[in-house]
Amino acid sequence: MRLSAGRLVASYAALTISSALFSARDAVLLGAFQSPGISSTNNSSAERRDWPAYGGASENTHYSSLRQINRTNVKELAVAWSFDTGEQGGLETSPIIVDGILYGITPTQKVFALDAASGKLLWKFDSGMKGTQPDRGLAYWASERDKRILVGVMNFLYALDANTGRPVPTFGQDGRIDLREDLGRDPERQSVALTSPGIVYKDLVIVGGRNPETLPAAPGYVRAYDARTGKLRWTFHTIPQPKEFGYETWPKEAWKYSGAANNWAGMAVDAKRGILYVPTGSAAFDFYGGDRLGDDLFANCLIALNAETGERIWHFQGVRHDLWDRDFPSPPTLVTVSRDGKDVDAVAQTTKQGFVYLFDRVSGKPLFPIEYRKYPPSDVPGESAASEQPLPLRPAPFARQFLSEDMLTSRTPEAHAWALEKFRKFRSEGQFVPFSVGKDTVIFPGFDGGAEWGGSAVDTQTAILYVNANEMAWTGALAPNTGENSPRGLYMSQCSVCHGEKMTGSPPAMPSLVGVGGRLSGGQIAATIKGGKGRMPAFPNFDDDQLSALVEFLLNGKSKELASSEPPPEDMKFRFTGYHKFLDPEGYPAIAPPWGTLNAINLNTGEYVWKINLGEYPELAVKGLRNTGTENYGGPVVTAGGLVFIGASDFDKKFHAYDKATGELLWEARLPFSGNATPAIYAVNGREYVVIAAGGGKDLKSPSGGVYVAFALSK
Repeated sequence: MRLSAGRLVASYAALTISSALFSARDAVLLGAFQSPGISSTNNSSAERRDWPAYGGASENTHYSSLRQINRTNVKELAVAWSFDTGEQGGLETSPIIVDGILYGITPTQKVFALDAASGKLLWKFDSGMKGTQPDRGLAYWASERDKRILVGVMNFLYALDANTGRPVPTFGQDGRIDLREDLGRDPERQSVALTSPGIVYKDLVIVGGRNPETLPAAPGYVRAYDARTGKLRWTFHTIPQPKEFGYETWPKEAWKYSGAANNWAGMAVDAKRGILYVPTGSAAFDFYGGDRLGDDLFANCLIALNAETGERIWHFQGVRHDLWDRDFPSPPTLVTVSRDGKDVDAVAQTTKQGFVYLFDRVSGKPLFPIEYRKYPPSDVPGESAASEQPLPLRPAPFARQFLSEDMLTSRTPEAHAWALEKFRKFRSEGQFVPFSVGKDTVIFPGFDGGAEWGGSAVDTQTAILYVNANEMAWTGALAPNTGENSPRGLYMSQCSVCHGEKMTGSPPAMPSLVGVGGRLSGGQIAATIKGGKGRMPAFPNFDDDQLSALVEFLLNGKSKELASSEPPPEDMKFRFTGYHKFLDPEGYPAIAPPWGTLNAINLNTGEYVWKINLGEYPELAVKGLRNTGTENYGGPVVTAGGLVFIGASDFDKKFHAYDKATGELLWEARLPFSGNATPAIYAVNGREYVVIAAGGGKDLKSPSGGVYVAFALSK
């Protein structure tokens, strides 16, 4: 069946394979696959082209050597199959494809296997938990006949038999590991979620995790487990303990109480050399560091570790004593570049600020100059900002760095006047300006980047890196922490960071809690607080009395002193007033376009090959305001066929194919929901496919779902 891109949406009813909702704790096999099993697929090795790891391979290149789909025929792409998970909630996940089988995740973190040529469901695993956190991918490990899918479901790492979907009983406890354990703290009070898949090296699966960004928070240790048994093999302390390298960059007791400095975005590994590359995020609390004075190694670092032992080889800290939530937000990409006529194996790391850092993979030597620039001190009592921060001199940033009056929106005269009035109340001085008390500071690019978790793609033949970027302005400020021993005090210290002092949030990314009782019951609110949802982490540190009182406060504003509550630490004198996206009264960016871009950068020279706007608002496009770019989540892939595929654009729901040499749009199709995920490319029986998970979910005003769509040329 051949479909044009324009008929894609109308064809879903005929093409979708709906999956039943499963409630059993173990996988259910559908008619024993109605086939002899995965191992007996009749694909020859010459015909089969897998996508066996997150990012395509352990090097995280997002590159496919397939060229059946190319510049000349990409306009003939049509839907080959689609698979509807039957769930809502959105998808940020990328599937993997091994031996003609596609493995994926549903919005509630059920795991499934499909025939990759037809989209036919083979098995589905339900852990019995309803996953509420992002789950961006899976890992695959095999040894002889033992083939396993290693996948995170909330705070657990599961090992599933790849042939049946059943948990491997000899792995951990009944097929899973609880990642809240092995951290040196009470597991029941830790919040850890494996939002990006672990990475496999030999017989190890190495994981990071997502942690809260307010205190208390679990430490973001990097841990390696035996892929056969689930036994912990090594741990790298991202908050160093006594006698460990970097210990002196924190207060002496910080390793006991501080948290995060975690790898939430994913990793890359040089399997031949046995070197693991780990980017980390900021330490908790994100925006005030009076309790963590110092540079705070290994927060905001790219760390090269011995993959076998976890020993540090080298590191680079991109932000010293982070006060702006400037995580390394994406997995690094391994690439070979040319220097003085010689090939140099390198590692590239993109950032929220819009920087690309490039290092020698073995030594950590920068391959483009890095300049340490001085920045103003903090005027907040008890704070001590770092005096210098590192900026790469090449490539030039792929997102604008400074917001001024002449960059405000001109969409309408009214919108411009509103933006100008607001902007003149802000402090806008570029990167690394410490927050002040009571006055909003502009963060540009915003808290979501610049670069984000989708990561970059690199053409291994040309060393051209492709990275998409957000160009949105956000603002934030600090306020005194009153230390109230009350539900309101709990809300202010734990919840107001995202939802604001007045519960108005910053829609659509951070929902308002005003009138939340009309949308959710008290039980639903309590479950969300305990388990988290979307970008909100879990808060297991609340006892029953605190949780009940906080829910009551959210429902009706009642607040009284809590005997069981503890006030904030004495040196946590300030809190963040909330994330505020700089949007005009109609909900559009209050700055001039572009609002999102796709960039091609030659890593041999540091020069840009091309730069285009990515995405548009359909309702503005019909009024003539086209090609503005939009916020975008999910990364690109690049092929030997001369193409860059990317969904990501958050409002137009489009899947795009660009000429990788010029940036020219060659093909696009409309998806049922936004494709906020990185595609995967594979071949079965000599036919090449491009698949993307389309679930939306980032724009809370729009419906969300969970559909996988695979495209191919006509047979």
